[in-house]
Amino acid sequence: MTSYKVLVRDVIKKADVLLEVIDARFPDETRNSEVEKEIIRLKKPFIIVINKCDLVSKEKLEKTKARLSRIAPAVFVSGKDRSGTTMLRHQILASACIKGKDILVGTLGYPNVGKSSVINGVTGRHRASTSPISGHTKGVQHVDAGSRIMFMDTPGVIPFDENDEYVQGLLGIKDATHLKDPIGVALKIIEKMLVENKNALELFYSVTLEARDPYVGLELIGKQCNFLQKKGEVDEMRTAIRIINDWQTGLLLI
Repeated sequence: MTSYKVLVRDVIKKADVLLEVIDARFPDETRNSEVEKEIIRLKKPFIIVINKCDLVSKEKLEKTKARLSRIAPAVFVSGKDRSGTTMLRHQILASACIKGKDILVGTLGYPNVGKSSVINGVTGRHRASTSPISGHTKGVQHVDAGSRIMFMDTPGVIPFDENDEYVQGLLGIKDATHLKDPIGVALKIIEKMLVENKNALELFYSVTLEARDPYVGLELIGKQCNFLQKKGEVDEMRTAIRIINDWQTGLLLI
């Protein structure tokens, strides 16, 4: 933990502009207040990059951007299809206000928010190494993005004092095979979908959820997927793993 804190502070000190990359599905959960305070303390300009915007509705995106823009310039992008990356490039140049030399850009964020994908989107080619495995980026890598922009690609910021496995499952920091309570995580996913986009959940699994009860939802989804045990009871673990995988791979949209 200490080594990560030292690394983050070193990146903040060296960078001319900082990007805090967050997940559009969890804008507040993937912000890091300690990192933001350190950036502000050192009076460094920073941009909030709302990544994975293809996984949420346009209405939710606009509300999130309007709220976060009060803190720092906010740009939403999709590392998957590289939308919004031209706007991000322009915002980097505008925020730096540096003439005659390269702009060193530090990228910070939690594991799996897609920092390397954002960098590749801005550069227009695969220069930063990416992987669906959390913590893939090791050490600090410098990536030339052209037009005077040089990225410092860093490992994901490990959440300070973060021991909530449910959050790690929702954010994709841990996949279903590494979770101690996959059923509990799946119930959290269903609960979130019931609140934010019940219709999408029903359409995806071809179910009708009259009661806003996550456990009832888990049972119905299991039956619809034909995940049944010998006595006809729903295989809750198999159903939970299916839901987690669908969520973490972006098949379930908020």
